[in-house]
This record gives sequence, structure tokens and C-alpha cells, in this order.
Amino acid sequence: MSRASQEAYRKIRAGILSGHFPAGQFVTEDEFAQFCALSRTPVREAIAELVSEMLLQRSDTNRVFVPVWSDDDEEELFSLRAMLESHCAGRAARLISDEQITELRGHCDFIDRAIAEADGPDVSGFVEGNRHFHAVILAAAQSERLAQLMKFVVSQIVVHRTAEQYSRADMEQSQRDHRDLVRAFETRDEDWARALANTHIRRAASVYRAMRG
Repeated sequence: MSRASQEAYRKIRAGILSGHFPAGQFVTEDEFAQFCALSRTPVREAIAELVSEMLLQRSDTNRVFVPVWSDDDEEELFSLRAMLESHCAGRAARLISDEQITELRGHCDFIDRAIAEADGPDVSGFVEGNRHFHAVILAAAQSERLAQLMKFVVSQIVVHRTAEQYSRADMEQSQRDHRDLVRAFETRDEDWARALANTHIRRAASVYRAMRG
């Protein structure tokens, strides 16, 4: 994507995750362009990318909207993500480099700071750090096929909504999972890494179910 398209992508994505564009509401290219303060050409390219990531959806009449996820959709996403993250962590434990382990520690430190904010946990910082942490694991797994599958299964809308419901204690538990994963990678323990990743996602699913009531 061009630099302008990347800017449009970041702005629209942030608007989706923040709830500025509500689920189910149709949004025109002109409205997205006005929101981004950009022309329609880069916005059109950004929309195409967001549709491919399932953060936006097109109707039968080619109108664009933020998808509405049913309870069953979300349960399936968590189940699929648990399977894929577990497989990913197992591969990463075998293939990860020392440099990537150092990078994971850095992301853990960033998340710790987000959680420890005096005025309350920085949810956006927590989500961003979490995204980077899992991206390193995916890169370490060295599988383009897995990367493509994860792109469709990891709904950042669901991730962000889950994090918004996390208490500080929930975030701290998530961080303990992250630190344990780093230790599993350091010892190249594939079975431990797979088990930790599965538990990590299942724990997030439990919080999300409680949020839905």
C-alpha cells in the first residue's frame, strides 16, 4: 500500500476498534475519506485491506459496513484461534531465534507499563503490546500458511472488546501467561508452549463470555 493508503488503513482501523464506526452501520467511501482527511483513492485501498482482514464487510449491493458478530461466530473464532495459536507456539518454540526472544521480553515490558498506569490500565497500550507480542511468535513460527489463516481468525474487534472488560488482575494474569510463554521458548519446550497458548486464549474466551452475560 502507498503511504497515504497505510495512513487511511491505520485511521479507519482505529475508528473500527474504538467503536466510532458501530457494527452494522453502513459507511460510504466519502465518509471514510472525510474521517481520514484523505482522498478516496487511498481510502479505497485501505477498505479493501480491511475487508480482507474481516474488519469490514461488503453487502450484496457492495456497501461497506462493520460486521456484526453473533455469539456463535465469536465462540468459533476463539476455538479456531486457540487451535492455531497453540500450533503456532509449538512451531515457534522449535524455530524461534534469540533475537526474537529478546523482542518478546521487550513487548512484555511495554505491556507491564501499560498495566501499571497510575490512572488505571492503558487498554489501548495493552492491546497494542499484546498484538506485537503475538506477531513476533507468528513470525518465529515461519509459516506463511499459518500467517494467512491467523489473519482471518484473529478478530481485532473481539480482542479489543475483551481487553476493555479486563480488570487489572485479568491483565496481570495475561502477562503471566506471556512471561511463561517466553520461558517455554527459552527452553525450546514445544509441548509447554502449545499448552500455554491454548490456556491463554481459552482464558480470554472465558472473560468474553462473562462480558456477554
